[in-house]
Amino acid sequence: MNSGRTIFAQVMDLLPLPEFRRCVERYQGDYKVQSFSCLDQFLSLAFAQLTYRESLRDIETCLRAHGSQLYHMGFRGGISRNTLANANQQRDWRIYADFAHVLIAQARRLYQHEPFAVELNQTVYAFDSTTVDLCLSLFPWAQFRRRKSAVKLHTLLDLRGNIPTAVYVTSGRVNDVNLLDQLMPEAGAFYLLDRGYVDYRRLYGITQALAFFVTRAEQNTRYRRCTWRGVDHATGLRSDQTIRLTGPKSSRRYPAPLRRIHYFDAEKDLRLIFLTNNFQLQPLLIAQLYRARWQVELFFRWIKQHLHIRAFYGTSQNAVKTQVWVAITVYVLVSILKKQLQLDLSLYKILQILSVTIFEKTPISLAFSQYNDRSLPTDPRIQLDLFTL
Repeated sequence: MNSGRTIFAQVMDLLPLPEFRRCVERYQGDYKVQSFSCLDQFLSLAFAQLTYRESLRDIETCLRAHGSQLYHMGFRGGISRNTLANANQQRDWRIYADFAHVLIAQARRLYQHEPFAVELNQTVYAFDSTTVDLCLSLFPWAQFRRRKSAVKLHTLLDLRGNIPTAVYVTSGRVNDVNLLDQLMPEAGAFYLLDRGYVDYRRLYGITQALAFFVTRAEQNTRYRRCTWRGVDHATGLRSDQTIRLTGPKSSRRYPAPLRRIHYFDAEKDLRLIFLTNNFQLQPLLIAQLYRARWQVELFFRWIKQHLHIRAFYGTSQNAVKTQVWVAITVYVLVSILKKQLQLDLSLYKILQILSVTIFEKTPISLAFSQYNDRSLPTDPRIQLDLFTL
């Protein structure tokens, strides 16, 4: 990464362009395209994410203001609001979904030894969804309620590095538990699921795949206790039991034994009942694992606050999915940048620094090394005395 090139160009150097071209060829993204390629489209949308652009007109205005630098930033076609809008509507969103998975695989290799809140060697995933509200008149294909549209982002998050390994974009009406059918459980891995994902047939599928799950039991769960183990009540544990479901449907859908752990959270005065198919881990570790599921909630909050997915540059389903996948790609790209440059900064601070230095021509490592987290002392001599006449 040399001086004399913009920060944006140096960040985009991290992209594996041969893999991107394969994704484009797979879906014929550049078929009969003369000037504005899929790479130009991706760079435009990535620029919009990094600099918090609010609309297509914003993107067009900002990039045209630096027209002499665009060629050296990787752009080969002219930037036009209409051209970008047409590209978002017509070019297959799966190009950017497949490319995002290429970067996700790269990021997971970089973060595979990242320390985790729980001392566990296995891979731990959290699966959950978040809803993005939309205007019904503009997004009729995503109708959610009588007068409202919405899309859901269903995300499988690798808790080592908080890397999204699978993202599914659906309309708001799709039930969360249906997305468990899309998962291909990894043998030996742990899947942390909210109570809304309790479907015993699907949970039994995870067990048959030799993977583990941790979820919360429904209040009306009918079961028979088979065995129990002693617990230390000082840790918050109340019971650790092996059970079998006895409900007419649940017993048929999950015919194997389950582990039921009762835990009392004194801080929040909350009683929690966990169900898992793992019988080896200590019961307190199971409770700590489920607490780590909160990282997926923090991930959703982060991307909604710091990436542009609350408002969309197009109203078609293809445009929405394209924007979501480019946003996920930018998130993963910044995570890769942080690891490769060994930056001791949060992703939020890295994004903020990139947003204001994107056109600067300086080595990217120098741009981050100049950051000072300490506030400079104020010289009292330059302060006005409010009581001086």
